[in-house]
Amino acid sequence: MNKVRAGAAEAVADILDGASLAVGGFGLSGVPEVLIRALYERGSNGLKVVSNNCGVDGRGLGILLSAGRIARVTGSYVGENKEFARQYLGGELEVELTPQGTLAERLRAGGAGIPAFYTPAGVGTQVANGGLPWRYAPDGAVSVASPRKETRDFAGRPYVLEHGITTDFALVRAWRGDRHGNLVFRRAAANFNPLAAMAGRVTVAEVEELVEPGALRPDEIHVPGIYVQRVVALTAGQAADKPIEKRTVRP
Repeated sequence: MNKVRAGAAEAVADILDGASLAVGGFGLSGVPEVLIRALYERGSNGLKVVSNNCGVDGRGLGILLSAGRIARVTGSYVGENKEFARQYLGGELEVELTPQGTLAERLRAGGAGIPAFYTPAGVGTQVANGGLPWRYAPDGAVSVASPRKETRDFAGRPYVLEHGITTDFALVRAWRGDRHGNLVFRRAAANFNPLAAMAGRVTVAEVEELVEPGALRPDEIHVPGIYVQRVVALTAGQAADKPIEKRTVRP
């Protein structure tokens, strides 16, 4: 039951080339920076990533992206990463864009064992009709496009079929966690982290504060330890490293 690993390098040692990853975070909030850095240092390549966004230049998943380690991204927002745009438009990266709420539910459904569900989001658009560019050719032509999805009417309203997502691994960051893998997230840092934790077959959590079993009240636990296989305790310096993506207040 003690799921604590000696360090991040040990926790990601078996994430091999071509692995699929669900990664928590939204912008720079709640991003498992230490695990991502350890994966970068491991040298894993050809990764298939599922995350709301792909980090920014030089932070988060942007570290793996700039090194050419990511082959495919399933996400909903990529507007803050110039290197992402360059690789995507240049035909170096395959990208499946999906509505943000749909992405969240696909991760939750996969973690709950639900293979697919119907949603009204995307009906009447290329999300349902197909044709969204997944990959460009070097000359700018679309080499891989999204397929048409099944639609069905319920009570006179059309819905599109979306599939649940499961991945080989999940990387998440929690505020507090115990040795059994129970996790608590703080405020906006929760974002996609609980959903990513559910979707991974092997979930690795970096925690800002490691506590003993029993220290967390059952009613405050956001992700139970059944979903988490490995825990990495952060140092004080690692836990305090929380960059702000955009400052929107006056001096």
